[in-house]
Amino acid sequence: MSDVAIQRPAMLPVRMLNKLTGCFQLVPYWLVALTARAALAQVFWSSAQTHLANWDTTLYMFANSYQVPLLPPVFSAYLSVTMEVAMPPLLLLGLATRYAALALLGMTAVIEIFVYPQAWPTHIQWAAMMLVLISQGGGALSVDALLKRFMGRGRK
Repeated sequence: MSDVAIQRPAMLPVRMLNKLTGCFQLVPYWLVALTARAALAQVFWSSAQTHLANWDTTLYMFANSYQVPLLPPVFSAYLSVTMEVAMPPLLLLGLATRYAALALLGMTAVIEIFVYPQAWPTHIQWAAMMLVLISQGGGALSVDALLKRFMGRGRK
């Protein structure tokens, strides 16, 4: 038997894996971005709702548990909750996606470093989604893409 005949059956799994890998590349980026935007929006919106449900408890937590250096606790509370309320709608709409994700990445870094360093397995997942959005944008199914198309037409 020739060497070619012996090698062909071994190549079949490789070809099948290559075809499967090619199918993965058919997943549109807009779907990846939309999923990341929705997931992050849910996380931060839920946190905002928890903080707003009992403002006295929120202020207590910022004063005694979430001790962010250099910022007064009341200012930290207002700043955090403002970010948690303002950024999720922007992410869901895909409006200023890169900037909303960047702002939340900064907030996540502060939380990770100063507040909950033991929560890095969760925070690194958030950071991964944010970095995708920062580097690639909100995708074709976003207000950012719509504005880009609209602005592009006006220049011609």
